Amino acid sequence: MAFVLIHGAGFGANCWDELIPHLGAEALAVDLPGRGSRAETDLGTVTLTDCADAVREDIEAKDLRDVVLVGHSFAGVTVPRVLDLVPDRIRHVVLVSAVVPTDGSRVLDQIDPDVRKLVKQSIADGIYHQSREGAAAMLCDDMDEATATSTLDRLADDSAALLTEPVDLSGYRREIPRTYVHLTRDRCYVEELQQRSIALLRPDVIDLDTGHMAMISAPEKLASVLNTVHG
Repeated sequence: MAFVLIHGAGFGANCWDELIPHLGAEALAVDLPGRGSRAETDLGTVTLTDCADAVREDIEAKDLRDVVLVGHSFAGVTVPRVLDLVPDRIRHVVLVSAVVPTDGSRVLDQIDPDVRKLVKQSIADGIYHQSREGAAAMLCDDMDEATATSTLDRLADDSAALLTEPVDLSGYRREIPRTYVHLTRDRCYVEELQQRSIALLRPDVIDLDTGHMAMISAPEKLASVLNTVHG
């Protein structure tokens, strides 16, 4: 049994560093193409298919089975593609304030209008680049200064494809149990949008009183949820 952790946009696998020590089973944090262990990949070329392939490669390289697949934020559109690639290896899906737009639409279509405006201003030449100031307002409202600084130090450029490609959610049709972790203080993927995702997926729902980066601001709380799901 193992956890496989998929980060959202603007981060790499190291966003899970605070969480992993509290998990009760093996944990694999995946770097999607263009950052961390896959930093050699040109972000401007990365597609959603590439992201799913990276997760599959890491799962198969370690021959992981009975996996709890955890997707945060924009990983909500990578997870279903992974489910189609390695369905026999996944036992449960956990979505942490995950973006799940309607099938065939874009992530940009499913985010708060004010956030959407900031995101569009942050895209150039196929790259999504967040400013520290903008990220601080959206991601760090429930953190002390030191934790916020540590979080912002991990910001990474990302592929605009995560935001602008039409999504394929067919993997969510598979009969794999899923849980949505609803973050009640999230200023990035706000309440109305989380509820839309929940309505589309019809998962079990667990509330956490945290901001968007729960794995950093409240790692023990999130780990408790994951460990319970893992059983």
